[in-house]
Amino acid sequence: MWDTSKDYRLLVAEKSLDLFLRTIEGANLKGRWNKRKVVQNAKDMIPEIQSLYYSYVEPADLTQMPQINSLKDKTSEIIDSLGGEGWYRNFLDQAKKDEKSKLEEAIAKIRFFLNIILNLDKRLALGPINDPIIAIDLKVGEILSVGGHPAADNLLVCNVNIKERAITIVTNDLSIKDDNRVAVAMLPPTSFMGITSEGMFLGAGEGVLKDVQGELGEMPRGIPLEALNEARNFVENLINQ
Repeated sequence: MWDTSKDYRLLVAEKSLDLFLRTIEGANLKGRWNKRKVVQNAKDMIPEIQSLYYSYVEPADLTQMPQINSLKDKTSEIIDSLGGEGWYRNFLDQAKKDEKSKLEEAIAKIRFFLNIILNLDKRLALGPINDPIIAIDLKVGEILSVGGHPAADNLLVCNVNIKERAITIVTNDLSIKDDNRVAVAMLPPTSFMGITSEGMFLGAGEGVLKDVQGELGEMPRGIPLEALNEARNFVENLINQ
C-alpha cells in the first residue's frame, strides 16, 4: 500500500496552492478578472487534495480518481476567471513601469501553481517513487539568448525555450551560451534583484549541464544523479516551510 500522505507530488501540490492564494491576495493585479471566483475555486481544491492524501492507493490508481479531474476542471475555471488564454498579458498591459518587476514575479508564481496542478497526473503516473525530485517537472530546454543581469556582474539572464513557451532563468554559470541544451527544474519562481527566475538549471561539478539529451520540453535523459541534488533540496525546503 502506497503512503499517499507522504507522496511528495501531493505535498508540493498543496504548497503550490498555498503559494497561489497568497500571491492572488498580495499581488496588484489590475484589469478585468474575477477574483472572487479565482479564490473560491482555489479554496475548493483544498479538500480534493486532502482526499488524495488519505486515499492510500497506488500512484497509478490516484490518476484515475475523480479528484484529479476535479482539480483540472477547477484549474481551467481559474484560468478563465483570470482572463482566459493569455491572461497574463492583460495584467502586464495594465501595469506601470515601476510595477512590472513585482508583477512578473506574481505571474510566474501563478504559472507555477497552474502547471503543478495540470501536470499532477503525469507525475503520479511515473509510479511509487519516494524522491522529492518527482514532485516537480524536469524539462529539456534550449538557450535562446543570454544577457547580463542589470544589477549583478556575476549573474546571467537566460531566455530558454521549453517548447510550450519561453521562460527566464537566472544563473551564475557565466559559461552558458546560446543553443546550449539544458535541463530545467521547474521550481517556484525566485526574484534575483528585480529579475524573476522561473526555475533552475541542473548541473554538477563543472556547472550547468549544457548538452542534455531528450526531446525539447520533455523529461531529460541520462542526467547524473548528483545534478538533481540542489533541486531535490529545494523541494524538501519548500515542503518544510
